Amino acid sequence: MAGDKETLLSMGFDPARVDWALRATNNRGLQPAMDHILENEGKPIPDPSAATPTSASGSTGQPIDVDIDDEDEDDLRRLMATKTGATSSAEAEAKSIKCSECGKVFKNTALANYHAEKSGHDQFEESTEEIKPLTEEEKQQKLAELREKIAAKRSVKAQQEAVEARANETIRRKTGKDIGKLKDEMKAKELIKEAEQKRREKLEDAKAKAAVKAQIEADKKLRAERAAREKALRDGQPIIDAPAGASTTPAVTASSSSGTSGKDFKDTRLQIRMATGGTPYTTTLPSDATLREVAEFLAAQTLSVDVETVTFAQHFPRKIFSRDQFSKTLRELGLTPSAVLIAS
Repeated sequence: MAGDKETLLSMGFDPARVDWALRATNNRGLQPAMDHILENEGKPIPDPSAATPTSASGSTGQPIDVDIDDEDEDDLRRLMATKTGATSSAEAEAKSIKCSECGKVFKNTALANYHAEKSGHDQFEESTEEIKPLTEEEKQQKLAELREKIAAKRSVKAQQEAVEARANETIRRKTGKDIGKLKDEMKAKELIKEAEQKRREKLEDAKAKAAVKAQIEADKKLRAERAAREKALRDGQPIIDAPAGASTTPAVTASSSSGTSGKDFKDTRLQIRMATGGTPYTTTLPSDATLREVAEFLAAQTLSVDVETVTFAQHFPRKIFSRDQFSKTLRELGLTPSAVLIAS
């Protein structure tokens, strides 16, 4: 803008540096141009044809956004009003612009508009009051004061940014610690859950092994009794029925009691174990349900079982159920009130 250039020239800045500052700041106003001149004081002026305004601005650094208060504005106004000794009498008698709200007087419309943007005042009028020009010494003094104020404001702004940076770093570290703590807690819970799962699996394995071991011991005992009886028959020795009777009596008693007292039970609880091993299946069926219904229940639980080919057996007393017995009820087969079946 012509007004900004005239003002900067009247403040004693080199015309080439004024042109450079206006180009670098894209004519954004008086304050950015003056910041550019002060920041790049002593630096060589680039050739306008060798760099665009954008590149020149980027190479010399962007002007720092520092607001000017009313006192600084008044100083700028007075500096702008200072002219050389060759100022014509027509320019000295030019009318000024006065703010009706605060009474400040401005040399031209550009300064009045700047004051309006800063203060929010919108009431202005023309004035014949002449702005007293500053001497060369006053100009240099005011310019030095303005530079000190701008430097002080930059220092305050830098301190504020440093405080904000430290606060942000504190928040970031605290957030990182909270996230790390949460991850550790989740990992600990997962470890506890895995340990509990392994404990349950070990307990189930121990139970299954104990059941298999008990079954093996019972089978060994039964085979030993049978072998002893057969040997006695071969040798012509008398058969001692006491042990056999003692071992078979509970089974017979259980069978007879099931046959007599089984009539009193409406339901039968079954535990079905697969010959190949695995988790047993349990169910409760009416005592009048047939063995085929048991086969249908088992086929619904696992795809490895076919109703037409599955067979059932009992260890105590040892008994294998034929296909002809699939039509008989659980009560008739002596499986009430509960029984353990081996399916194969």
